[in-house]
Amino acid sequence: MRLVIARCSVDYAGRLTAHLPSAPRLILVKADGSVSIHADDRAYKPLNWMSPPCTLKEGTGDEEGVWTVVNKGGEKLIITMEEILHDSSHELGVDPGLIKDGVEAHLQELLADRIEILGEGYTLVRREYMTAIGPVDILCRDAAGQTVAVEIKRRGEIDGVEQLTRYLELLNRDPHLAPVRGVFAAQEIKPQARVLATDRGIGCQVLDYDAMRGIEDDKLRLF
Repeated sequence: MRLVIARCSVDYAGRLTAHLPSAPRLILVKADGSVSIHADDRAYKPLNWMSPPCTLKEGTGDEEGVWTVVNKGGEKLIITMEEILHDSSHELGVDPGLIKDGVEAHLQELLADRIEILGEGYTLVRREYMTAIGPVDILCRDAAGQTVAVEIKRRGEIDGVEQLTRYLELLNRDPHLAPVRGVFAAQEIKPQARVLATDRGIGCQVLDYDAMRGIEDDKLRLF
Protein backbone atom coordinates (compact mmCIF):
# COMPACT_ATOMS: atom_id res chain seq x y z
CA MET A 1 0.00 0.00 0.00
CA ARG A 2 1.20 3.50 -0.85
CA LEU A 3 0.19 6.45 1.32
CA VAL A 4 0.56 9.97 -0.04
CA ILE A 5 -0.41 13.11 1.84
CA ALA A 6 -0.49 16.05 -0.53
CA ARG A 7 -2.11 19.35 -1.28
CA CYS A 8 -3.96 18.54 -4.46
CA SER A 9 -7.07 19.04 -6.57
CA VAL A 10 -9.02 16.17 -8.08
CA ASP A 11 -11.17 15.94 -11.20
CA TYR A 12 -13.36 12.99 -12.19
CA ALA A 13 -14.51 12.50 -15.78
CA GLY A 14 -16.87 9.69 -16.68
CA ARG A 15 -20.62 9.20 -16.47
CA LEU A 16 -20.62 12.60 -14.80
CA THR A 17 -18.01 15.17 -13.79
CA ALA A 18 -16.88 16.17 -10.30
CA HIS A 19 -14.23 18.49 -8.93
CA LEU A 20 -12.47 18.64 -5.58
CA PRO A 21 -10.73 22.00 -5.10
CA SER A 22 -7.21 22.27 -3.75
CA ALA A 23 -6.76 21.04 -0.15
CA PRO A 24 -4.51 18.70 1.86
CA ARG A 25 -5.67 15.10 1.38
CA LEU A 26 -4.65 11.48 1.90
CA ILE A 27 -4.29 9.36 -1.23
CA LEU A 28 -4.30 5.56 -0.86
CA VAL A 29 -2.96 3.37 -3.66
CA LYS A 30 -3.63 -0.28 -2.85
CA ALA A 31 -2.07 -3.44 -4.22
CA ASP A 32 -5.33 -4.35 -5.96
CA GLY A 33 -4.94 -1.21 -8.10
CA SER A 34 -7.60 0.88 -6.41
CA VAL A 35 -6.99 4.58 -5.72
CA SER A 36 -8.97 6.56 -3.15
CA ILE A 37 -8.79 10.16 -1.91
CA HIS A 38 -9.61 10.93 1.72
CA ALA A 39 -10.17 14.03 3.86
CA ASP A 40 -9.70 14.17 7.64
CA ASP A 41 -13.39 13.44 8.27
CA ARG A 42 -16.16 11.18 6.88
CA ALA A 43 -14.75 8.22 8.84
CA TYR A 44 -13.58 5.57 6.33
CA LYS A 45 -15.47 6.94 3.32
CA PRO A 46 -13.34 8.46 0.51
CA LEU A 47 -14.14 11.74 -1.21
CA ASN A 48 -13.54 10.07 -4.55
CA TRP A 49 -12.10 6.78 -5.71
CA MET A 50 -11.46 4.43 -8.60
CA SER A 51 -12.14 0.73 -8.11
CA PRO A 52 -9.96 -1.97 -9.68
CA PRO A 53 -9.06 -2.90 -12.29
CA CYS A 54 -7.53 0.44 -13.18
CA THR A 55 -4.14 1.91 -14.10
CA LEU A 56 -2.24 4.79 -12.54
CA LYS A 57 0.07 6.93 -14.64
CA GLU A 58 2.27 9.58 -12.99
CA GLY A 59 3.00 12.42 -15.38
CA THR A 60 6.49 13.53 -16.39
CA GLY A 61 7.87 16.65 -18.04
CA ASP A 62 5.12 19.19 -18.57
CA GLU A 63 2.70 16.76 -16.91
CA GLU A 64 4.84 16.24 -13.80
CA GLY A 65 2.73 16.19 -10.66
CA VAL A 66 -0.39 15.04 -12.50
CA TRP A 67 -1.66 11.54 -11.73
CA THR A 68 -4.16 10.00 -14.14
CA VAL A 69 -6.14 6.95 -13.04
CA VAL A 70 -8.15 5.17 -15.76
CA ASN A 71 -10.50 2.21 -15.28
CA LYS A 72 -11.62 -0.39 -17.84
CA GLY A 73 -14.65 1.75 -18.71
CA GLY A 74 -12.45 4.71 -19.70
CA GLU A 75 -13.45 6.83 -16.71
CA LYS A 76 -10.65 9.06 -15.42
CA LEU A 77 -9.59 10.38 -12.05
CA ILE A 78 -7.06 13.20 -12.48
CA ILE A 79 -5.11 14.21 -9.37
CA THR A 80 -3.07 17.40 -9.66
CA MET A 81 -0.36 17.58 -7.00
CA GLU A 82 0.69 20.97 -5.72
CA GLU A 83 2.81 19.87 -2.77
CA ILE A 84 3.62 16.36 -1.51
CA LEU A 85 3.96 16.29 2.27
CA HIS A 86 4.45 12.55 2.72
CA ASP A 87 4.98 9.57 0.41
CA SER A 88 5.59 6.05 1.70
CA SER A 89 4.94 2.46 0.64
CA HIS A 90 4.28 -0.52 2.89
CA GLU A 91 3.98 -4.23 2.11
CA LEU A 92 0.98 -5.54 4.06
CA GLY A 93 0.86 -9.08 2.66
CA VAL A 94 -2.25 -11.23 2.41
CA ASP A 95 -4.90 -10.21 4.91
CA PRO A 96 -6.46 -13.06 6.92
CA GLY A 97 -9.87 -11.43 6.58
CA LEU A 98 -12.46 -10.35 9.08
CA ILE A 99 -13.07 -12.71 11.97
CA LYS A 100 -16.79 -13.30 12.14
CA ASP A 101 -18.70 -12.92 15.36
CA GLY A 102 -20.46 -15.97 16.77
CA VAL A 103 -23.71 -15.41 14.90
CA GLU A 104 -22.08 -14.81 11.50
CA ALA A 105 -19.78 -17.81 11.92
CA HIS A 106 -22.75 -20.00 12.86
CA LEU A 107 -24.81 -18.67 9.94
CA GLN A 108 -21.99 -19.66 7.62
CA GLU A 109 -21.82 -23.14 9.12
CA LEU A 110 -25.59 -23.61 8.94
CA LEU A 111 -25.90 -22.33 5.37
CA ALA A 112 -23.02 -24.55 4.22
CA ASP A 113 -24.81 -27.53 5.77
CA ARG A 114 -28.18 -26.47 4.31
CA ILE A 115 -26.99 -25.02 1.02
CA GLU A 116 -30.36 -25.88 -0.59
CA ILE A 117 -31.73 -22.80 1.21
CA LEU A 118 -30.25 -20.81 -1.70
CA GLY A 119 -32.17 -22.89 -4.21
CA GLU A 120 -32.90 -26.40 -5.39
CA GLY A 121 -29.89 -28.14 -6.88
CA TYR A 122 -27.22 -26.00 -5.17
CA THR A 123 -24.05 -27.82 -4.12
CA LEU A 124 -21.28 -26.67 -1.79
CA VAL A 125 -17.75 -26.24 -3.16
CA ARG A 126 -16.21 -25.06 0.10
CA ARG A 127 -16.42 -22.61 2.98
CA GLU A 128 -13.86 -19.81 3.40
CA TYR A 129 -12.66 -19.92 -0.22
CA MET A 130 -9.46 -17.88 -0.17
CA THR A 131 -8.80 -15.01 -2.57
CA ALA A 132 -5.94 -12.50 -2.71
CA ILE A 133 -7.94 -10.07 -0.56
CA GLY A 134 -9.46 -12.50 1.92
CA PRO A 135 -11.81 -15.48 2.10
CA VAL A 136 -15.23 -15.68 0.49
CA ASP A 137 -17.66 -17.09 3.05
CA ILE A 138 -19.11 -19.78 0.79
CA LEU A 139 -18.37 -20.88 -2.76
CA CYS A 140 -21.01 -23.13 -4.32
CA ARG A 141 -22.63 -24.05 -7.62
CA ASP A 142 -26.25 -23.66 -8.64
CA ALA A 143 -28.38 -26.26 -10.40
CA ALA A 144 -26.99 -25.17 -13.79
CA GLY A 145 -23.41 -25.58 -12.56
CA GLN A 146 -22.60 -21.86 -12.40
CA THR A 147 -20.23 -20.76 -9.64
CA VAL A 148 -21.85 -18.69 -6.88
CA ALA A 149 -19.98 -16.66 -4.23
CA VAL A 150 -21.91 -15.99 -1.02
CA GLU A 151 -21.08 -13.25 1.48
CA ILE A 152 -22.79 -13.65 4.86
CA LYS A 153 -23.55 -10.87 7.34
CA ARG A 154 -25.68 -10.59 10.41
CA ARG A 155 -26.87 -7.17 9.20
CA GLY A 156 -26.58 -6.56 5.48
CA GLU A 157 -25.36 -3.06 4.65
CA ILE A 158 -23.67 -1.33 1.72
CA ASP A 159 -20.18 -2.22 2.98
CA GLY A 160 -21.00 -5.91 2.65
CA VAL A 161 -22.14 -5.45 -0.95
CA GLU A 162 -18.92 -3.59 -1.74
CA GLN A 163 -16.90 -6.41 -0.16
CA LEU A 164 -18.68 -9.05 -2.24
CA THR A 165 -18.22 -6.91 -5.38
CA ARG A 166 -14.44 -6.93 -4.83
CA TYR A 167 -14.46 -10.72 -4.39
CA LEU A 168 -16.49 -11.17 -7.59
CA GLU A 169 -14.07 -8.99 -9.58
CA LEU A 170 -11.21 -11.30 -8.55
CA LEU A 171 -13.07 -14.60 -8.88
CA ASN A 172 -14.26 -13.74 -12.40
CA ARG A 173 -10.63 -13.46 -13.51
CA ASP A 174 -10.20 -17.20 -12.83
CA PRO A 175 -11.18 -19.10 -16.01
CA HIS A 176 -11.85 -22.24 -13.94
CA LEU A 177 -14.56 -20.43 -11.96
CA ALA A 178 -15.94 -17.75 -14.28
CA PRO A 179 -18.63 -16.71 -14.72
CA VAL A 180 -19.21 -16.19 -11.00
CA ARG A 181 -22.32 -14.50 -9.67
CA GLY A 182 -22.89 -13.29 -6.12
CA VAL A 183 -25.43 -13.76 -3.37
CA PHE A 184 -25.56 -11.38 -0.40
CA ALA A 185 -27.04 -13.26 2.57
CA ALA A 186 -27.96 -11.73 5.92
CA GLN A 187 -30.52 -11.86 8.70
CA GLU A 188 -31.56 -8.34 7.72
CA ILE A 189 -30.72 -6.50 4.49
CA LYS A 190 -30.95 -2.71 4.50
CA PRO A 191 -32.96 -1.20 1.60
CA GLN A 192 -29.96 0.76 0.29
CA ALA A 193 -27.83 -2.41 0.29
CA ARG A 194 -30.54 -4.33 -1.58
CA VAL A 195 -30.78 -1.58 -4.23
CA LEU A 196 -26.98 -1.55 -4.72
CA ALA A 197 -26.81 -5.34 -4.87
CA THR A 198 -29.62 -5.53 -7.42
CA ASP A 199 -27.96 -2.82 -9.54
CA ARG A 200 -24.78 -4.92 -9.62
CA GLY A 201 -26.56 -8.16 -10.46
CA ILE A 202 -26.05 -9.61 -6.98
CA GLY A 203 -28.85 -11.68 -5.48
CA CYS A 204 -30.11 -11.15 -1.93
CA GLN A 205 -31.08 -13.89 0.53
CA VAL A 206 -32.60 -13.17 3.95
CA LEU A 207 -31.57 -15.82 6.50
CA ASP A 208 -33.85 -16.81 9.37
CA TYR A 209 -31.30 -17.76 12.02
CA ASP A 210 -33.82 -19.30 14.39
CA ALA A 211 -35.47 -21.33 11.64
CA MET A 212 -32.09 -22.53 10.36
CA ARG A 213 -31.14 -23.71 13.83
CA GLY A 214 -34.53 -25.36 14.28
CA ILE A 215 -34.52 -27.37 11.03
CA GLU A 216 -34.87 -31.03 11.92
CA ASP A 217 -31.65 -32.94 11.33
CA ASP A 218 -32.18 -35.29 8.40
CA LYS A 219 -29.10 -37.36 9.18
CA LEU A 220 -29.73 -40.89 10.39
CA ARG A 221 -29.78 -41.25 14.18
CA LEU A 222 -29.99 -44.32 16.42
CA PHE A 223 -32.74 -42.77 18.61
